[in-house]
Amino acid sequence: MESLLMREDQFRSPEERQRPDRSRTDCPVLLSQRLVLRAPHIEDIDALAHLANNAAIATMVARMPHPYTAKDAADFVRRTNIGEIGKCVYAITKAENGEFLGCCALEPNPIDDTTLEMGYWLGEPYWNKGYATEAVHALIDMAFRTREWVSRIDARCRVTNIASRRVIQKSGFQFQGTGMVGNLAMGGTVPVEWYRLDRKTWLSLKSWGEMR
Repeated sequence: MESLLMREDQFRSPEERQRPDRSRTDCPVLLSQRLVLRAPHIEDIDALAHLANNAAIATMVARMPHPYTAKDAADFVRRTNIGEIGKCVYAITKAENGEFLGCCALEPNPIDDTTLEMGYWLGEPYWNKGYATEAVHALIDMAFRTREWVSRIDARCRVTNIASRRVIQKSGFQFQGTGMVGNLAMGGTVPVEWYRLDRKTWLSLKSWGEMR
């Protein structure tokens, strides 16, 4: 199971979080071999509510409530499309039929404006099929290719999330340390591992195919 970005400031209100200074046009639709990454749509609400209403997912991500209702899904779609959540939030969908699989995102680091933080999750029926790695590679490539100011991307996962750790490591991230962050579904803090991918390392990778 893949892990959404974990942030110490996750419980801040939308008003307290940094407002985006660019529109969705800064977050182009991304295509990979099997996936299309695009903005969340109203049509995703039912599938989002169904897949996200899973304790095995909510306990591994930072800001997902549990239970997760259709109202939560509708609010998520609304907030992503007006820029209240992250800089680039994507729905992960199948290229062949548009099926909604989960979400991934890039957020600005509140301390370092040359760093982005990445997060992702997939619905349980789509685990262990390589979709998360494929989506993460597309997201990373977009960030470094279209944003010259980005020097590094950070990712975090719970220490117990073996699958998410594998995705992060296969994507070229290097271990930086451990820490404790809040988890909304669990109502407390959980131990996480912190990983980083810098631009130099990304440039040194001949192709994502060699990382699989």
